[in-house]
Parts: sequence; C-alpha cells; structure tokens
Amino acid sequence: MPYYENVIKKMLPKTYLRQHVAHEIYVALTHFQSLVPMMDTYVYNDGTTKNLMSLTGTIPVMFKDKTYNIPVCLWIEESYPQTAPICYVRPTCDMMVLSGKYISSNGEVTLPYQEEWKNGECDLVSLLQVMVVVFGDFPPVCMQSHLEPEQAPCWLQFHRQAEVLSRTDGSLYLHLASEDDLPFQQENETSC
Repeated sequence: MPYYENVIKKMLPKTYLRQHVAHEIYVALTHFQSLVPMMDTYVYNDGTTKNLMSLTGTIPVMFKDKTYNIPVCLWIEESYPQTAPICYVRPTCDMMVLSGKYISSNGEVTLPYQEEWKNGECDLVSLLQVMVVVFGDFPPVCMQSHLEPEQAPCWLQFHRQAEVLSRTDGSLYLHLASEDDLPFQQENETSC
C-alpha cells in the first residue's frame, strides 16, 4: 500500500513536527518500499512506555555479492528531528542477532551517524543508507541452524564424562562413555 504524505501526517500525534516528519517518512518510503509506518508502543530501558511512530520492515543489504533483506525497526520520537531515531534489527524466528561493534545483544543499532546526529544535516533516508552500508560490512543477523530434534549439537558431544584407563600392556587411553551406554562403533558415531 503506498503511503501518501497527508496520510502519514494524519497518523502522527500533534506532539510531532507533523509536516516535517511526515515528509521525511514519505521520502524514506520512496527509497525503501518495504518499510511500513505505524504508531506503536515503545518500551524504554527503564520500563516506561510511549506511543511512537515507527518504520518497520526490511532494508536490502549486499553481503558477499548477495542481497539480503534485513528486518529493522526505526522508532521516531516526538523530539525528532532534533534527536536521532532509535533503531533495532528485528530478527525473524529463523534468525539470530549478531551482536558486535554497532549491534547490541538485544538488536539495538548504535551507529556513529546516530551519535553525531545534527538537526538539519541528518535525515531518515541518510540513516537508512548508512545502515545498508554498515550492515554490508558487519551483518547484524544470521540464519539459525536447525538441528534434528534428536541430534545434539557437536559441542554437547564433548561434555560427556571421560575417564583415563590403562590397557593390560600399561598404555593409557581415554574412554568416553556413549549416551546410549553401548560400546563405541565407528559406523554409529557422528564426527564433528
């Protein structure tokens, strides 16, 4: 559904600089068409909540010559454009957050562009473009591997009880108990 500037303006509470914010959102949506504007409840770190405008959807990011649609959410506070949006990557259930230089473990995005935000010089489109570039260098999410329900991850296989035993000739060997209490047989074991 295409969003027109006047429709976006009507979505915004009067506490926002409605004409300016609606125009910036409209321009952002023309560049990033999978984003959707909506009013939603934002929960701050201290537990307080506020109804804020958000842009939610995906942005196309090039990583190793492939395009990936990275799910994001930009929260636009009433103080915008004086303050930068609060940004998050929003992994789907098949994804996990890769925390790092610009991404916290809860998916919050903190870029130098946001930290150096200047009213009149910074805008939503530029912020989204910076996110695309940075995420191409530092991917914020990855796909989770799906294991068969009965298959344990390899690292779990090394958390079994081990014993050092001696052979009749006096040499030592490491005995690793199997999960099923059956003797070790090469053809039944998994190699990690």
